[in-house]
Amino acid sequence: MAVMLNKRDLTSFRFDWSMKMRTIIRVVEYLSLYRSRIYKSQLTYNVKLQKHLNIIPLLIQTGNYGTLIEKGIKNSTCGELSLVDVGTQVKLRGFLQYQRHGMFCVLRDAFGITQVIVNNDELTAKLDKITFESYVEVIGEVLERPEGQTNTAMKTGEIEVLAQELNVVNKARKDIPFLIRNHNMPSESLALKYRYLDLRHPHLQDNLRFRSKVGKQIRDYLQDVENFTEITTPTLSINTPGGAHEFVVPTQFEKKFFSLTQSPQIYKQLAVIGGFEKYFQFAICYRDESGRPDRQAEFMQLDLEMSNANFPEIQTLMESLIKYSWPKELNPLKTPFPIMRYDEAMENYGSDKPDLRFSFKISDVTDIASQSDWTPIRSALQGNMVVAKAFVMTGGGEYIKKSHQKSWEEIAKKEIGLPGVSLLKVQNKNILKPMTGKAFSEKLSQLFVNHLEAKEGDVIVMSVGHKSKVLKLLGKLRLAAAEVLENNKIFVRDKEEFNFLWVTDFPLFEMDETTEKLITCHHPFTAPKPDHIQKLYENPLEVLSQHYDLVLNGCEIAGGSIRIYEEKI
Repeated sequence: MAVMLNKRDLTSFRFDWSMKMRTIIRVVEYLSLYRSRIYKSQLTYNVKLQKHLNIIPLLIQTGNYGTLIEKGIKNSTCGELSLVDVGTQVKLRGFLQYQRHGMFCVLRDAFGITQVIVNNDELTAKLDKITFESYVEVIGEVLERPEGQTNTAMKTGEIEVLAQELNVVNKARKDIPFLIRNHNMPSESLALKYRYLDLRHPHLQDNLRFRSKVGKQIRDYLQDVENFTEITTPTLSINTPGGAHEFVVPTQFEKKFFSLTQSPQIYKQLAVIGGFEKYFQFAICYRDESGRPDRQAEFMQLDLEMSNANFPEIQTLMESLIKYSWPKELNPLKTPFPIMRYDEAMENYGSDKPDLRFSFKISDVTDIASQSDWTPIRSALQGNMVVAKAFVMTGGGEYIKKSHQKSWEEIAKKEIGLPGVSLLKVQNKNILKPMTGKAFSEKLSQLFVNHLEAKEGDVIVMSVGHKSKVLKLLGKLRLAAAEVLENNKIFVRDKEEFNFLWVTDFPLFEMDETTEKLITCHHPFTAPKPDHIQKLYENPLEVLSQHYDLVLNGCEIAGGSIRIYEEKI
């Protein structure tokens, strides 16, 4: 039987005992004994109970979980005990992570790990038979670790628990597929097969709890600060042509089907038309994009829609939202985020979502390459609309091999449709030497090196062909070059650095290479820039859209646009 203490000032409360015996317990004063045990809670009612304390469990509600005080035993997690708890009787429950000769073990739960000492022959024999990952309950006393045995890598590294009782709540099989160890991770296929076991890994626990925490922060900001309304829209919908393939859901009616929504697009715009000026939801989207290995069939996105908004307002909103939700453990963000035009991103980085943590900027070398007598370059420059572009892979000369030349040429031919790529090592006296073939002349080498500001030990990655294809290829190889360096412990992308970037001024249309017809670059309802409306009738390929993407370290994490609201457009 348990009694809940609420935040209201209580002077007395009642409960029924067996055989209808009634006892009145009065709250007399705070018990300082438990003050340090429940510091996480806003509710710190420390009470002194009368003679019934030894028979009546008392549940004191805390901020995150309950603290059970039963016969003087504190119900604790495996990540909270410290020196202030020394001498306290505690009850722990967790998975058996380690055990050694039945003398000590380590319990793990969602909050951390705690070392347990066993010096009782009966408990030692019992512990020795318990399999790893069994769920175990320990009752014991908190002790300070002996001098020199503290573990600063553990939150509980200054204490240990001397076991007085040891019970198996749920025993694991001896032949479990894998143990929870950071140094011996399971393969991806094995981890997915036994997902429930894989989820016990601390990094996955941290990821899901982090996601939950950020989600709450986002909700709080949008609702409490910006006055957004959260609306849940249907996921069963009708077929909407265009975009990705949809998942079809049969019904009990013959030849009647639903489609799972690719996004809440239709419903959220109906909500806005209906008078909800600021809408949001955490929407689950379904897209059958099996041909794109970087896409999930089912994913969740933060979906927002606003009436009467322009890009500067959206920019301010999103930056404020991210800043509000940003974890305090990470370096604080600087706002406003920089803005880059689409054509600038493509020219310099070969991508509309550039990773700015490292340079490797693309430069035009058409004029210099045209002076080359090297057959692959000279022949490639003969066509119309042909350019030569290159970037410098700083310090790559030691790590680039012929195998890279071969694999990168495969990318050029199969993915881009270009004949190949040139890898030029900067050797002694700044002479350029291709992976195959003779070295460039001293004069030509010097022109390349000076223009690109390369130095001995670097690699110049160059491609020749149609401009759009060359930029696309070099954008891919720029990332591949960074990966080669990092595989050799030369880290050019700081994992602690977060480079946000707005990309704007996307083209509204592009030409489909297969059908040679105009198609929209993004959504068909994206509005053109107001001063480009006339170009819709004159030269559609020059029209810029009011679309914008938010990029973080080379990944598009958000995107949106101003909608078309004029019927004639």
